Amino acid sequence: MNYLAHIFLSGTDSQVKIGNFIGDFVKGNQLNSQPSRIRAGIVLHRKIDSFTDSHPVVIETIGMLRPVFGRYSGIVVDMYFDYFLAVSFSDYAGVRLNTFAFRFYVDLLFYYKYLPIKVKRFVFHFITTNRLKRYSTLEGLKSSLQIMSNHKIPAIDPDKTIDFLILNHDELEEKFHQFFPDLIQFVKSEFI
Repeated sequence: MNYLAHIFLSGTDSQVKIGNFIGDFVKGNQLNSQPSRIRAGIVLHRKIDSFTDSHPVVIETIGMLRPVFGRYSGIVVDMYFDYFLAVSFSDYAGVRLNTFAFRFYVDLLFYYKYLPIKVKRFVFHFITTNRLKRYSTLEGLKSSLQIMSNHKIPAIDPDKTIDFLILNHDELEEKFHQFFPDLIQFVKSEFI
């Protein structure tokens, strides 16, 4: 899963949300330097990733994408699933995505000192472009893919990724809605 799903699955604890958001940027012993609730969010992030990577629907979806996206299929699935979560966010969260995003941006600023250096480098752009809300449109998703292509994974072609999503939209959306309730239930059973 990508940023939006990780944050949403953190519940209402701001520090857990921050930890879940930065989970990919905290390696090894760096975990121990974080406050306990942020550590809990980082651990939750890792458990969500593990559950997601082993879920049959996700494995099937990655297989569907592999002929086109190769070893980056999992990353593309994560982006697609954040898009589908953003589109149907109020159905899952009971709150508008814009409201949820704004509250999280406030949390990011409040807990800024705990963010890893790599996150601090992009967090203000993340906030000012309302990245979480932008996941809910194809243009916003393409913009996120472009950032990823420019700074992290040049092999990802944003145009091809969006074209594939449009061509397979209904099937991919169905797979997301098959998978996401299972992930919600897993998080509830693990952490509530």
